[in-house]
Amino acid sequence: MVLRIGQRVPDFSLPDTNKQERKLSEFTQKGKTVLLFFPFAFSGVCDKEMCVFRDGATKLNSLNAQTVGISVDSLFTLKVFAQTYNLQFPLLSDFNKKVSKAYDVLQDPWPGFGYKGVSKRAALVLDGKGILRYKWVTDAPSNEPPYEEIMLALGKL
Repeated sequence: MVLRIGQRVPDFSLPDTNKQERKLSEFTQKGKTVLLFFPFAFSGVCDKEMCVFRDGATKLNSLNAQTVGISVDSLFTLKVFAQTYNLQFPLLSDFNKKVSKAYDVLQDPWPGFGYKGVSKRAALVLDGKGILRYKWVTDAPSNEPPYEEIMLALGKL
């Protein structure tokens, strides 16, 4: 399913690094949410991207926004990843690739290695009702998201 701006995104439930099931609606009911799909923990560009959002937490808080990271890594890998980089926002494991597929951000095959079923790098901004207000998706895993565009999109909500 291709998600379009102005559309309510599908709710989902995925485990976090503490083995707790977390629903998207739990986040969106608190306010603006940035969903960050990323290919792999500990893979250079992903590390940098998550650290940029970690370091931008004050600005995100001032915009009444929160970050949620999603990858196909196991919740155990994501736990070590969060600890290593002191990530204070939830990381969710889409190990079975259901959410990446439902959100049309599943890359198959992944460039360069032929891996099957890895999340594309994507940034989605949702309002407090779960409506998609901004979308950025790339097929090139080496591309970083446009951080300033994301902040501008949040500021407009």
